[in-house]
Amino acid sequence: MSVLPPDQPRLRTLVTYLRGELGRAERALNAAQEAEEAAARRRPPAEPPAWLVEREIGTGRPPGRVHVGTCWDTGKRCAPATADQIRALLAQGIPACPQCRPDTALGVLE
Repeated sequence: MSVLPPDQPRLRTLVTYLRGELGRAERALNAAQEAEEAAARRRPPAEPPAWLVEREIGTGRPPGRVHVGTCWDTGKRCAPATADQIRALLAQGIPACPQCRPDTALGVLE
């Protein structure tokens, strides 16, 4: 436990000092956050997955369609997959996206 001075002049001095230290700490924190955000903007975007499985809505969320990873017609319910997983899903009758045609890209025609 720290002991604070009992008189007002020294307490005011201490408060003034601590406000200055707090201001310096806040400026340093803001500078660090800005530097981190700038570094994040300079990083290249993550490479998209090569293949995607779009899940249906509902219990168990079964696969609904398969896509090429760069397909523009995907939703938020997509998960990355391997080429072998996409081939297996196509063999099970899961439809290929009519826009990106992963079945054609993989040489698996229905």
